[in-house]
Amino acid sequence: MATNLNLEEQDQLDALKHFWSRFGGVISAVLLVVLLALAGWNGYRYWQARQAAQASAMFDEVERAAGTSDLVLAQRAFDDMKQRYATTSYTPQAGLLVAKLAIEGGKDDAPAVASAALQWVADNASDEGYRSVAALRLAALMVDAQRYEDAKKVLEAVRADAFLGLAQDRLGDLYAMQNQQAEAKAAYLKAFSSMEAASEYRRLVKVKLNALGVEPPGAPGAG
Repeated sequence: MATNLNLEEQDQLDALKHFWSRFGGVISAVLLVVLLALAGWNGYRYWQARQAAQASAMFDEVERAAGTSDLVLAQRAFDDMKQRYATTSYTPQAGLLVAKLAIEGGKDDAPAVASAALQWVADNASDEGYRSVAALRLAALMVDAQRYEDAKKVLEAVRADAFLGLAQDRLGDLYAMQNQQAEAKAAYLKAFSSMEAASEYRRLVKVKLNALGVEPPGAPGAG
């Protein structure tokens, strides 16, 4: 029995050697790729965490500058964040804060400074919510500057569900200002359908539609 067992073990060992001679190189290569991928992923996560921590510290600097109404310092920190930490969530927040600070400062160059910051956020923020907020504020500045066509393009580009109704409502206002009633009705109807039924803002949009002779479908009293 011992001899048979030893022969069986020898057969298994020979089979293993044969298998490894054929596939050992492939298996080693696959294992190496997996280990490198894991190392790369862990390294990337560490880099992301480090970037976020550094961006957070710089955002604190922007907030401190905003607290003392120091637009120059806030803008300088924001510019640095754009160069070094553009992909973090702190940089678009800094851009929104710089734009707010510029408008509140009321200087002659405030609209240009605010527009530049908001444009960057609208174009570069990884979060769709930040992009949408920036777009809405940027469109308002464009309307103030009578850049109506630019404002339309910015509002039409808003896609986030949470902000779609608001964007379409402002687009409707813009069309109404230019006596483009058909376009205004279409935008208001999109805004109305995008909002919650119990929303106070939805009721305001309904008033605007009623003023244009439209009863939105699904509204109380609609046929």
